[in-house]
Amino acid sequence: MRTTRALAVSAAAVAAVGLAAPMAVAWNTPSNIVATPSVIARGGQLTVTVDGCPRGGTMTSPAFPQARLSPLLGSRNESSSGTATINQDARPGSYDITVNCEGTGPLTRPAAFTVIGGVRGGLGGSSTTGATPTDMAIGGGLVAAAAVGGGVFWMRRRSERHI
Repeated sequence: MRTTRALAVSAAAVAAVGLAAPMAVAWNTPSNIVATPSVIARGGQLTVTVDGCPRGGTMTSPAFPQARLSPLLGSRNESSSGTATINQDARPGSYDITVNCEGTGPLTRPAAFTVIGGVRGGLGGSSTTGATPTDMAIGGGLVAAAAVGGGVFWMRRRSERHI
């Protein structure tokens, strides 16, 4: 019975040391890079949070200019955060983020976020880049023909009831 208890205590101690070792190695090194939102349009604001970066630093990507990371006070993971604006000429696709925290080496997260093409909203079919005046005339003619055809059909159905 004593041997079983000794083995159980030894196994628990080894497990505790084994679980604590990776945390000791990862102390004060940037680890988890999170970009929100993960899908963003050109010109949008991207927020990046980095764990294990207690003194701040910089972040870079081909999709935005270098931006500053500021420490988050009271953070359990000694995190830093920063905001970057996506370039208007960024091509659609996935982009990496490289973080340089003060006092540590760089860390890169591949495919951290995706840039999508911009959307042109506004006037719809009446804009010059959308439907041409000819397209508008054809569409208007089809709507008028449908209205006239519906009216004729309705008038014929009314006259059939009186017979």
